[in-house]
Amino acid sequence: MTTTPPATDTDLPVSVADVRAASKIVSRAAHRTPSLRSASFDELLGGSVWFKCENLQRVGAFKFRGAYHAMSRLSDEQRERGVLAFSSGNHAQGVALAGKLLGVRTTIVMPTDAPQSKLAATRHYQAAGVRGSEVIQYERSEITREELGAQLAEERGLTIIPPYDHPDVIAGQGTCALELFEDAGVLDCLFVCCGGGGLLSGCATVAHAVTSGKCTIVGVEPDAADDAMRSFRTGELHSVRDPETIADGARTPSLGVNTFPIVRALATEMMTVTDAELIEAMELVMTRLKQVVEPSGVLGLAGLIKMSRGKWGGARGDEGEKWREAVRAKRIGVIISGGNVSPDRLATLFGAGS
Repeated sequence: MTTTPPATDTDLPVSVADVRAASKIVSRAAHRTPSLRSASFDELLGGSVWFKCENLQRVGAFKFRGAYHAMSRLSDEQRERGVLAFSSGNHAQGVALAGKLLGVRTTIVMPTDAPQSKLAATRHYQAAGVRGSEVIQYERSEITREELGAQLAEERGLTIIPPYDHPDVIAGQGTCALELFEDAGVLDCLFVCCGGGGLLSGCATVAHAVTSGKCTIVGVEPDAADDAMRSFRTGELHSVRDPETIADGARTPSLGVNTFPIVRALATEMMTVTDAELIEAMELVMTRLKQVVEPSGVLGLAGLIKMSRGKWGGARGDEGEKWREAVRAKRIGVIISGGNVSPDRLATLFGAGS
C-alpha cells in the first residue's frame, strides 16, 4: 500500500482552470445534460436537490466527456497509431464513439461478463468508425484488465486512454459539475459516485473552487468495493479485486495515482451503500424523476438517501445524526452518472429487490 499525505490545492494534478479549458473542447461533441428538479424528492430528502442527468449524455454516461477530451489532446502520431482502453462498458463506449468522431482506431479490452448491451453498443460505435477497431475480451479470473491492456498497448504501440486515472480524463469528466453549478448556483453539498475516482476528482475540483471550499463533497461507492473509502480514511492506497456488486461500473481495483490525492484533499466524506440501497434508489429515480439509471449511476443518490435518514455513521460509526444534519434543508447536487441498463436487467434487479 502507498501512503500519501493530504495535498494542497496547488499540488494537485488537475485544477479548475483545467476543467474550464476542457469544457471548451468537450462542448464540441458532448450534450449539455439537464439539471432536473423534483418536488417529491425535495420532500423525501428534506432539501432542495438538483440532479445532473449524465444518463442522458452521449453513450449514456459521463465517460464520454473524459474520453473525448483526452483523445482530442493526442498528438497526430498517437492518433495515427490508435488507442487502447479497458472498461466494463461505459468508458468503452465513450472511447469507441470518440474514436469514431475523431478518426482514431480503438482497441478496447472488456471482460467476458460485461453487460451485453454495453458490449453491443461499443461494437456498434467501432463498426461505424475507423477500420481495424476491435473489442478484445478476457476472463477476470485469469488476468486483470490493466495487465492485459498494458501488454497489448506495448505490443501494438497504442496509447492507453484510462477510464479515470489521467489528468485529461479527470478534467473532461469534471465538466459536468461545471455545468451543474452554472445551472443550480451555489450548492451546499454534492454527491458523486466513485469507482476509480475520476468523476469524483473532477467534480470535487470544481465544487471546491467555485464555493471556496464551503461545499460538502461526498463520494459514494458500493459496500463490496470500499477501497476508496478505506484509502480516504487511512491515507494508504487500498485495493479490491473483482468485488461482487450490481454496480458493474464501480468494480475498479483502486483509486489511481492522480485521483487518490485529489479525493484525499478535496472530498469531505467517503461512504458506501448496499446493493439493496442501489435498487431502491433506481426505483425512486424511475418513478419520481422519470429517469432510467443503472446501478452505478445512482450511487450518489443512494448515498444521499442513506445519509438523510441518519443511517450513515461516518468514520466512528455513531455519527448518523451529524451527517443527517449536514444535508437537512440544504441545496444539494447529485450526479446521476449512467443510464446503460437493459430492460431484462431492470426486471431482474427489481425482482431481486421486491
